[in-house]
Amino acid sequence: MDVLRIHLDTDLGSDMDDLAALVMLLGSADVELTGVTTCIDPGGRRAGYVGHALELAGRHDVAVAAGAEVSMTTLAMPGEIPDDERWPEPVAPAPSPAGSALRLLADSIDAGATIVAIGPCTNLALLAVERPGVLARADVVMMGGWLDPSPEDLPAWGPARDWNVQCDTTAASVVVDHAGEVTLVPLSLTIRAHLRRRHLERLQAAGPLGRLLALQAERQAVEESVGALARAHAGLPEDLLAFHHDPLTCAAALGWPGLAREERRVVPVLDSEVLRFAGSDHGRLIHVAVGVDTTAFEELWLASVETADERGRNPPAS
Repeated sequence: MDVLRIHLDTDLGSDMDDLAALVMLLGSADVELTGVTTCIDPGGRRAGYVGHALELAGRHDVAVAAGAEVSMTTLAMPGEIPDDERWPEPVAPAPSPAGSALRLLADSIDAGATIVAIGPCTNLALLAVERPGVLARADVVMMGGWLDPSPEDLPAWGPARDWNVQCDTTAASVVVDHAGEVTLVPLSLTIRAHLRRRHLERLQAAGPLGRLLALQAERQAVEESVGALARAHAGLPEDLLAFHHDPLTCAAALGWPGLAREERRVVPVLDSEVLRFAGSDHGRLIHVAVGVDTTAFEELWLASVETADERGRNPPAS
């Protein structure tokens, strides 16, 4: 099988599913991670977390660059980065020189990598502005993009809850309009993919990456009262810890057959500063993930974590 090149653009350090996505890529067969860029990253704090995870995985070969610090839309940082309690030890920030993230993104695109965007799209939109034509050569798989309502037995989250898009609506519109091929993996689908308490035993046995994921999942579940959310919705498992928003997006980029897709023509619609995507005969043709084999995905993700930790214990000879 040919190697699939992937570049990850992430806001790792907020919700733990970004870390879960990075580890999934590290444990996936026939994947070359050409680089990782961080977005909405003041002082390189998120890049430091990425570097720490790569260190645990024994992956000193993966280039990391801290990117945009603020939203293109608001010129401010949306939200906040939780404190270091989700990490067993303090992690030093890893700031990058100005322009490093855009250079790394451009190099990955030149190498034929698919861009997996699991945070706000600020870095990608800046690339489109500063290097016209480069983003148009890239295939982008993006977590987010509100199109359909959630099923009745799941949380009735609307487009305002579509965090990655609402953090930088200008950037999201630029990427959907100007990237080469676009695949959206929307929130209405990703809330069907779950990290569950019953998975903790396998994570803790996997190695340092698995243990870190288990620690962060448990702490985040408490911070966000996930148990109460699960009890209120019949479509959620009782032992829910977190949603696999970003790992499911990686599965789409990997071409995993357990994910159903369809083509749609859409246009961006901005309503009271909330961006969603509406169907239109005159809109941009994109791919949308619309269905998932959740049981198969749980096994795919857990096995990838175990493989990533195994590779960390037995790195290839340099």
